[in-house]
Amino acid sequence: MSLQVENLEHNMAKLTIQASAEDFEKAIQRIYVRSRNRISIPGFRRGKAPRKLIEKMYGESVFYEDAANSLISESYRKEIEEHEELDIVSRPDIDVVQIESGKPFIYTALVALKPGVELGKYKGVKCVKAETDVTDEEVEEELKRQQDINSRMVDADRPVQDKDIVTIDFEGLMDGVPFDGGKGEDYNLTIGSHTFIDNFEEQLIGKSKDENVEVNVTFPEDYGEKKLAGKPAVFKVLIKGIREKEMPELDDEFASEISEFDTMDEYRADLKEKIKKQKEDEEKARQEDELLEAIIADSNMDIPEAMVKTETDMLMENYSRQLSGQGLDMDSYLNYTGMNRDLFESQMKDQAMKNIQSRLVLEAIVSAEDIKADDEAFEEEISKTAKRYRVTPEKMKEIMGEKEQENIKKDLCMKKAVDMIFEEKTEYDPGENNE
Repeated sequence: MSLQVENLEHNMAKLTIQASAEDFEKAIQRIYVRSRNRISIPGFRRGKAPRKLIEKMYGESVFYEDAANSLISESYRKEIEEHEELDIVSRPDIDVVQIESGKPFIYTALVALKPGVELGKYKGVKCVKAETDVTDEEVEEELKRQQDINSRMVDADRPVQDKDIVTIDFEGLMDGVPFDGGKGEDYNLTIGSHTFIDNFEEQLIGKSKDENVEVNVTFPEDYGEKKLAGKPAVFKVLIKGIREKEMPELDDEFASEISEFDTMDEYRADLKEKIKKQKEDEEKARQEDELLEAIIADSNMDIPEAMVKTETDMLMENYSRQLSGQGLDMDSYLNYTGMNRDLFESQMKDQAMKNIQSRLVLEAIVSAEDIKADDEAFEEEISKTAKRYRVTPEKMKEIMGEKEQENIKKDLCMKKAVDMIFEEKTEYDPGENNE
């Protein structure tokens, strides 16, 4: 096995990997043994036909493709592990150069190499001053939110009003004919939520329980179902129930029921502290993003497109797995959100570029400042992970292996780099003269 490296522009490289004729022959034989039970040859029991006869009947290259895939997978991984100095940051684009019985198997792999970074200024970087003061209005808004969370729904003996939840049966008709998807029973609809199209909900206001209502609507021009888009329709609606929220009083009793405090004054003071902590956390995250963006803008790096594509693909795959865990596939999600795939992929590509730039800059700062991971922080991270998987820290290290442990240490180093940037920032007020 041999590897030749040709460095190209924009941190790309073409790897030429050659496997011996003997290795290629062994790969073909492995594929023959693995697949012969699926090949039927007249006069032979399944799985007993000689390889030469199969190659004569189906062509000498019958096993080439599978043998090549097997050999590429094996040899590429082996060569990359032996040449860690290459620091490959993309999936390979494979092209077979030579595939012939009795000759070496040769292929090329076009890959992106990790780009270097010419760091700009990263200490004393300016960012907008954090605003973390908490107003009385914000406290009252949070109180109302808690009041709403702890409300209960009660039957309303009156006509429908805005914000009510009505239980309805409905059937949609177009030109007097019911259409698919236009029927529902015991549907709970919040008036004013704009869950239904056009002014459907508004036409229920003022109506009473057990009343039959004809609701006239027009479907939007961009409605997902083309047969309905832009068309008028009538919904026959039966109002089966009307409910409203009953709010608790904001008094000492309320405070004692939902918190560890006995009085509303104490509860308000605690809410104010929690809101302040949340704002401080949010402002810290915002400032860190702003600082990183400024450092990236002041640095130089030639990021290969293949690296961005690999990161984008990973983000897409991760998102798809998350959707799968919720019982959705990507196409259903895009249809539900009204987003087309090109726009979604474009957004993912932007995020991929930001991830790469941030990672490269932080790694460069770690190197420039010779930042090391703290043993205590590393052990704490291992313990957290071990606790999630219900194993001992020692067992967790065995499961992870050295490479994954090194990745954890790298992440800890980059976190320290972010902390350093944050501590040495220069805040300014955009409303003042900061020259």
